Formats: sequence, structure tokens, C-alpha cells
Amino acid sequence: MTFANTRATTYNDTVVRQFAIMTVVWGVVGMLVGVIIAAQLAWPDLIAGVPWLSYGRLRPLHTNAVIFAFGCCGLMGTSLYVVQRTCQVRLFSDKLAAFVFWGWQVVIVAAAVSLPLGYTQGKEYAELEWPIDILITLVWVAYAFVFFGTVGTRKVRHIYVANWFYGAFIIAIAMLHLVNNAAIPVGFMKSYSAYAGVQDAMVQWWYGHNAVGFLLTAGFLGMMYYFIPKQAERPVYSYRLSIVHFWALIFTYMWAGPHHLHYTALPDWTQSVGMVFSLILLAPSWGGMINGIMTLSGAWHKLRDDPILRFLIVSLSFYGMSTFEGPMMSIKTVNALSHYTDWTIGHVHSGALGWVGLITIGSMYYLIPRLFGQKQMYSMKAVEVHFWTATIGIVIYIAAMWIAGVMQGLMWRAINTDGTLTYTFVESVKATFPFYVLRLLGGVLYLSGMVIMLWNTYKTATAGRSVTVTIPAAVAHA
Repeated sequence: MTFANTRATTYNDTVVRQFAIMTVVWGVVGMLVGVIIAAQLAWPDLIAGVPWLSYGRLRPLHTNAVIFAFGCCGLMGTSLYVVQRTCQVRLFSDKLAAFVFWGWQVVIVAAAVSLPLGYTQGKEYAELEWPIDILITLVWVAYAFVFFGTVGTRKVRHIYVANWFYGAFIIAIAMLHLVNNAAIPVGFMKSYSAYAGVQDAMVQWWYGHNAVGFLLTAGFLGMMYYFIPKQAERPVYSYRLSIVHFWALIFTYMWAGPHHLHYTALPDWTQSVGMVFSLILLAPSWGGMINGIMTLSGAWHKLRDDPILRFLIVSLSFYGMSTFEGPMMSIKTVNALSHYTDWTIGHVHSGALGWVGLITIGSMYYLIPRLFGQKQMYSMKAVEVHFWTATIGIVIYIAAMWIAGVMQGLMWRAINTDGTLTYTFVESVKATFPFYVLRLLGGVLYLSGMVIMLWNTYKTATAGRSVTVTIPAAVAHA
């Protein structure tokens, strides 16, 4: 081991602070819209006669706000924090980093304006029209330059595993975005897909499921592999397993998308390929979950007193549950019951609220005090309250949707001895009503936790000050 003296420099944490603050802000906005549309499903006339506040327009606003505003701000902020610390070098370009932050906020605002106005491509997670898609592409290329440029100029030989997951997320989402959003513009905010019919559906769910796989899974696993060892003050349980986890997940996820199209016009063999790879996915997914949870070996007692660590570890429990449930639902016989029911909604939200939400919240609670020169958040009691409101809210939400979904599936397939349907569709809707109210209650609890976090973040930021962290002048080389 030799040491090379380098000129001392500082990390660029300005962009990380900006992304951290906006992660919390957009989290509140995204969850608020979710609560509104949950209320609309329970009481359809709640906001009648206002087109831009109708369910059909607010629902894509909710998914975009949670995934691309809350989720991506969290991913961009943490990735730019982690890559500097693990590579022991300042960000590749401060100007490009600033463009990434401000450009992404413009994308979010453009989505928040255009979707309620009814401008949409009608594709799940890819609703935004072509001018916004072009801006997304420019911002994403700049983001890739900043991230990979920083990795390329690193002062340490090793590339830490979190950066592998972040890097895979950046590359895969770029490819998915370009292919799925290929379109022919016919007006300023109107275009037609370059694909047609079943090919369009196939490309869409290759994109849609891999947005789940690479944005909502791989990116947040990068978060997990850095912040859990940091908060637990323990090394990763098995570094070798983390590498196996990475390559197995990256290879397998790409092929699972067709399970969204069971019993459709998609060729049966393609549906079967999607099912098989979905079942294979269980192994790397649970390998990563076990690796994260076992990182607490020798430090389990910390869960009693550390609500931030609780956020991070409970998120892994939801990750494990969701990655068991997903492969199970991809089995054709199970899918025959679950497809088009609220069971799917429960599955999505156990992953979105439980895995993505809690790992992001825990990582932000780790980051925010450090970014503003504080030892901890302004109120750790508020963090504790947030943990319990969020966890109870998730459990109420997903349990209500599981019960409603299985009930719907059974009612829809029930037939009398003469072959007629036992229940009308309206009867299944009526039977679902109490569970929609429970879903709303769970969402309100989760939103309440986010509002508490926003207040706590504001108090922490205003009580502290922006800090400048210096990179060690002596960096080890193997």
C-alpha cells in the first residue's frame, strides 16, 4: 500500500443539498395527489366538473410525481453524494451537475402542468409528450456524464458496489426511455408511437417493468448498499454476494416484462418467457435482501434506539415481500385470479411505499443533518413518529388492497350452475368500497409522515448551515 499526496479539494455537496430538499418536497406533493385520487375512487363525485382534477388526469400525475420527482431526486442526490465519497474525488463537472438539478426540476414542473391539462402519450410511466421527453434525454445524458466522469477520474482503484447499481440504473433507464418513447410528432404536444398493436404493448411493458427493475430496484439497491452499512456502522455482510446479486439481477430483470401481458394477444411463448424469468428473479432479489439485513449482524440492538436504521431495515423487509409476491403473481394460474384486480395495486404499493419510500426516507434522514452541519435531525422524536405512521399506513393500505383484489378476482370468475355470472361487475365495485376507504386511511397516514418529515427537514436546514467537506489530501492506492 502506497500513499500519493494530492492537492486538497472539496466535495460538491451543493447539488446534493438541493436534491435532498426537493426529494422531501416532491414526496409530499406526490403522496398528496395519491391521497386525492384514493378519495376519488371511494367517492367518485368528490371533485366533479373540473376536468384537470379528474381521476384520469391526476392518476398519471401521482405516478410521475412519486417515481420521477420523489424517487429520481432521491436517486440523483444520493448517487452524487455516494460517488464522490467512494471515489474520493469531486464531481466531474459542477456546471453539468447544476444543469442536471435545474433541468430535472423543469421536467417535473412540465409534467405537473401538462398531465392535468390532458397532454399524454397514454403509456404507463411514459405519459409525457415528446418535447418533455427530449428535455429528459438531455438532462439524463448530462447526469450520466457527471456520474461516470466522476467514476472515471476516481482516486481509488476499486469501484464500490453501490456505484455499480447506480451506474446500471443510469444506463438502463437511458436505453428504455429512448426505445419506448420513439414517436412521430404531429403537433407541439401531440405524437403517435412508432410501434403499433401488440408490438407497442410489448415494448411498453419491456420499458414499464424495467423502469421498476432498474429505477425502482437497482438504483435504490445502490442506496441500500451505502447507507445501511454507514448507519449501522458495520461492513456489508458479504461483498462477494453483493457482486453476484448485481450481475444476476441485471441479467434476469430485462426479460420479465411480458408477465404484464398474460392472457392477451402477445404470443404465448413470450408470456411464458416472462413468467420463467420472473420466477428466477426471486433468487437474486432475496440474496440482496439477506445481504442487507445480515449487515446488522452484531448490531441488532441498534434497531431499538435508531429509527433511521429501522427505516432502512424495514424497507428491506418490504423489498423481500414484494420480490416474492411479484414472481408468484407472474405464474399464469395465479395471474388468472390477480390480473386487473386491486391485488396488483397492493403489490405495487408494497414496493413503492414500503421499499422505495422507506429506503429513500431513511437515506434522507442520514444525509440531511450532515449536509447542514448537524449531528442529527432537529427532532429525532419526529423521526420516530414518522416511522410508525408510515409503517402502519403501508400495512393498512396493502392489506386492504390484497383483500379487495382476491375478493374481486373470485367474484368475477364465480358462475352459476347454468353458466351465468353469479355477480354483476357493479356488485364487485360495491363490495370493494370499504377497502377503498381503508386504502385512503393508509395513504393519509403515509402522507402525514411525509409532512412531519418536511417540517423536520426545514427545522434542521434552518438551524444548521451548508458545510464544505474536504477530500483527504492523502489517498490510498493499492
